[in-house]
Amino acid sequence: MTGSTPAPFTADDYRARMERAARSAADAGLAGLLVAPGPDMVWLTGYTPTAVTERLTVLVLTPGRDPVLVVPTLEAPDAERSPAASVLTLRDWTDAKDPYAVTAALLEEQGRLGISDNTWAMHLLGLQRTLPGTSYAALTDALPMLRGVKDAAELELLAAAGAAADQAFEEIRKVPFAGRRESDVGHDLADLLRRFGHSQVDFTIVGSGPNGANPHHEVGDRVIQPGDMVVLDFGGLKDGYGSDTTRTVHVGEPTEEERRVHHIVRAAQEAGFRAVRPGVACQEVDRAARAVISDAGYGEYFIHRTGHGIGVTTHEPPYMIEGEEQPLVPGMCFSVEPGIYLPGRFGVRIEDIVTVTGDGGHRLNNTTREMVIVD
Repeated sequence: MTGSTPAPFTADDYRARMERAARSAADAGLAGLLVAPGPDMVWLTGYTPTAVTERLTVLVLTPGRDPVLVVPTLEAPDAERSPAASVLTLRDWTDAKDPYAVTAALLEEQGRLGISDNTWAMHLLGLQRTLPGTSYAALTDALPMLRGVKDAAELELLAAAGAAADQAFEEIRKVPFAGRRESDVGHDLADLLRRFGHSQVDFTIVGSGPNGANPHHEVGDRVIQPGDMVVLDFGGLKDGYGSDTTRTVHVGEPTEEERRVHHIVRAAQEAGFRAVRPGVACQEVDRAARAVISDAGYGEYFIHRTGHGIGVTTHEPPYMIEGEEQPLVPGMCFSVEPGIYLPGRFGVRIEDIVTVTGDGGHRLNNTTREMVIVD
């Protein structure tokens, strides 16, 4: 696929993110943030180590101080070429040094620190041993909205990823389904995502017939049959930002019950989308979609949350689920994906990525949500 390459984020973009993260930490009563390699580090600095090993790499953000990236000496040359290198201090350590002592020197001896969720346990324990007066909170708990509100450039990247996933769906609906294995169709989907610009494919769920009643079935060797309902859920990363969409197709003519269940899910998805507007609690999106399914008598067969956030990962906060009172804010992006799953028979799910606007919501997926018949 040809098209314009998006402008890369600049050092100033990363500086602003790190400054905002440090301020958010202070507002949350944290003495600082410790960010290990992973999505938080990518979002804050654009840096991904060539290899994540037992050697400690950590970004240290403390209110009122310049950011510091602690790296093994052997990885320092790569870190020096990273997009944010000019706006942070590199502190390297050799194998003869204690990396926890190097990091501890940048922190207060007392205080509560936020730490990225994917930090290795050995590193957290090493820091606790070196700074016994500190305590730690996972970033998802302490700063769940750290990456939750996207800026204009991020929204453009998410829209482009959604459009690429839509192109993949428009192509996959043209291929033969009957007589082929789920894994064959899944392979086609992965190839299409890459064709339309994805550098990473995170999942290609192809749940045919009874397998569609398992929301995370992914793919198997089952041969798709005429008369099957088929759940297609797929996504990944394009230019560093995620896509995730689901459409449920049918091989040949559906039964009246299958049409009815699909119609109920489509109405639920529409209700969830219509509930999106600034200031509304995340749980209200779940409640709106769930009410449609429950009122139709299928409430016990809707067995997962209505949505999840998306950004530099395909699953992240905020979550559209009962009990989540986080208010929606313009710039948030998340899925709206209700479903009905009838064990041993079939499932239906319809999913769009939605972003919150100033007065409502905007879909980033625009393929038909009507029943699609495939061969």
